[in-house]
Amino acid sequence: MAQVDTVRGPVDVADLGTTLMHEHLFVLNEEIRRNYPAYFDEDARVSHAAAQLGKAVERGIGTIADATVIGLGRDIERVMRVAARTAMNIIVATGIYTFSEVPFYFRHRSRRTTASGEDPMTEMFVTDITEGIGQTGVRAAFLKCAIDEQGLTRGVERILRAVARAHLLTGAPVTVHTHAASRSGLVALRVLREEGADLRRVVIGHSGDSRDTGYLVELADEGCLLGMDRFGIGMPPSLNWRADTIAALCERGYAGSMVLSHDASCYIDWYAHDEATAGNYTYIHDEVLPALAERGVSQAQIDTMLVANPRRYFSPS
Repeated sequence: MAQVDTVRGPVDVADLGTTLMHEHLFVLNEEIRRNYPAYFDEDARVSHAAAQLGKAVERGIGTIADATVIGLGRDIERVMRVAARTAMNIIVATGIYTFSEVPFYFRHRSRRTTASGEDPMTEMFVTDITEGIGQTGVRAAFLKCAIDEQGLTRGVERILRAVARAHLLTGAPVTVHTHAASRSGLVALRVLREEGADLRRVVIGHSGDSRDTGYLVELADEGCLLGMDRFGIGMPPSLNWRADTIAALCERGYAGSMVLSHDASCYIDWYAHDEATAGNYTYIHDEVLPALAERGVSQAQIDTMLVANPRRYFSPS
């Protein structure tokens, strides 16, 4: 039986259950948190996150994929503290999140600076997947990068190609943050295809921000999964529009090309926000699934999007 690494160790892919494919526990500026710690109560935030995941477990959600990577304040030790207090499977990612430039750390580190000849970013990603992140022993199980409305900058392209190389070397699947309005998912797929990536193991994140079914079908026909996410976090378009789009794609036979999620965080320091409503991982079950059922989406199609497609994504080819 194929297994996938989680924060608490390997789990059979068949045991992942209902899986939310693009979530976060914490999105932080770690420099600010470390130097001005008064605003961030570590124990309270960990307790809150564990409680929110507990509510999701009670609703039958078995797994979340935490897409927090370098650039978003990933702290695996904090995630481990949360995982120790919940039955939820938490799968973590490796990669770099930027819309433009590579982090300064990598600016003057290149293939020429490594004995292997690989981009040092690729080396880091491969180590995170095969050996573990830092000294935690927790192994990442998927790769995450981004291409937003700024398009394919030199930095973004370098990261995309480094991610693709790590995917080829390890077999780990890929999730890409994209900007639906500029159709940047197509650009991401082109670069990944050029590197030889298996597009069946790629999620084009935030595809659900688009109502353009032509664009979404064009993506899906490449073999990738569409991330129909950002439910319940106040991002346009509305729930009704997002549900209409999913239902229309299901009617056309594309349930096997979609995964569902919220892109929620238990705490994100980009905005002022109410802790009591942060990390709502049950909105899909509370609001989205009833809306889809009203539009004729079957339970079998819902199971495909929430169970079968994530299982396939995390299964070796």
